[in-house]
Amino acid sequence: MSPAAPRKQVLVADDEPNLRRVLQAQLRRDGYDVIAVADGQAALDALEEHHVDVIITDLRMPELDGMQLLERVTVSHPDVPVIMITAHGTVDTAVQALKVGAFDYVTKPFDRTELKHVIEKATRTRELGEQLVVARKDTPREGDDEAGRFQIIGRSPEMSAIYGIIEKVADTPSTVLITGESGTGKELVARALHEHGRRRDQPFIKVNCAAIPPDLIESELFGYEKGAFTGAVTSKPGRFELADGGTLFLDEIGEIPVSMQVKLLRAIQEQEFERVGGIKTLRVDVRLITATNRSLKDEISQGRFREDLYYRLNVVHVELPPLRARTSDIPLLLEHFVVRLGERLGRKVLGFSDEARQALLAYDWPGNIRELENVVERCMLFCDGERIELEHLPPETRAVGESGRISTERAVAEADAAPPDAGLKDVVKEATARLEKELIQRALERTGGNVTHAAKLLKISRKSLQVKMKEHGLRD
Repeated sequence: MSPAAPRKQVLVADDEPNLRRVLQAQLRRDGYDVIAVADGQAALDALEEHHVDVIITDLRMPELDGMQLLERVTVSHPDVPVIMITAHGTVDTAVQALKVGAFDYVTKPFDRTELKHVIEKATRTRELGEQLVVARKDTPREGDDEAGRFQIIGRSPEMSAIYGIIEKVADTPSTVLITGESGTGKELVARALHEHGRRRDQPFIKVNCAAIPPDLIESELFGYEKGAFTGAVTSKPGRFELADGGTLFLDEIGEIPVSMQVKLLRAIQEQEFERVGGIKTLRVDVRLITATNRSLKDEISQGRFREDLYYRLNVVHVELPPLRARTSDIPLLLEHFVVRLGERLGRKVLGFSDEARQALLAYDWPGNIRELENVVERCMLFCDGERIELEHLPPETRAVGESGRISTERAVAEADAAPPDAGLKDVVKEATARLEKELIQRALERTGGNVTHAAKLLKISRKSLQVKMKEHGLRD
């Protein structure tokens, strides 16, 4: 029987003791662990001491109010969603908080079902959130190629091509579709397009479509009027309204149900829509960026995505390469993570041994940047010295390094067992051939027989691998 998933932890900041007690009781009934504090400064202190999945904060508090808390959290813990609690008279301020970076807001007196849905959406968004290409505060800006450009780490030719696209289209109103595997950097590219364009001082609003139940996607995007449905105790703007003048980033666009795609298409084409339950047509000026890890053409062929919507979204296409296709960027990422995680974990690790680094370079990283960060963190936790060695790596990432080590040891043993009259050249040649064949077989096993990927693992050309496979009887 698999162990139960750990309970999510919610941090509640509110200066009203009664409201704190009510929220604690409700959230615990809903299956959350709760930390409750009376002001923004106490919330910041709790955030440093505990793992927090979601923050719920009142807007008006002494010491440090909700808006100030939000501003601090967006800098120090940008991955933690913040939900604002506000009175009816301060809804405009709450909307401004959404534009600054709050995940959502609820109004007093809040509806329990609405709050539950908002928290579930926040936790799911965080789970689905992609830290795909990692930004760091001290990354040089454009023109300085120490680690890359646009606050993205990477100097490979593949990433240079991406930088060129960003540079050309950032300052245009054109719709952009970003595709690539999970973990390749879609959100960071979207932010770069926004921050280096003429809308940089306007809102950047993100929606993870995979985190929203299909029956709520319309009200999420277009807002709703009071009384439009059960729980709609007040009117609420949608994400298109919040992004007016700025950029709307729809992540996981392939998750939007077909029934909603017609309304989305109209909003994109006409820049107008109506709230759920409303009759007034609203007009906005929004630059739209979308992203998906699916093949939308396959979705179209299966009847799950409208072809006309696809062509409306795919004005500019940015396809991000997986990490295995730009392995030259791995040393930069390793260096970055060692420094950043060293500060957070209090570990004085200088880096990786050559053997460990080669194993990481040979691994194919199906989880891309997120997986790389997790591996570095695990290694730093188990490393007691200044260098991370091969034995500190997780089994799946050290397989190639160990195969090389084992095969080398076996070759030495075979050389020792060779007949005494065998010449050195003959012994070395035979041992090298056996080692070469074994390494090729292991690489092919790891890549499911894909010759191109196996060649990348072995750091040789595809043609050279094909020749060697034929020499060793591994192909006809």
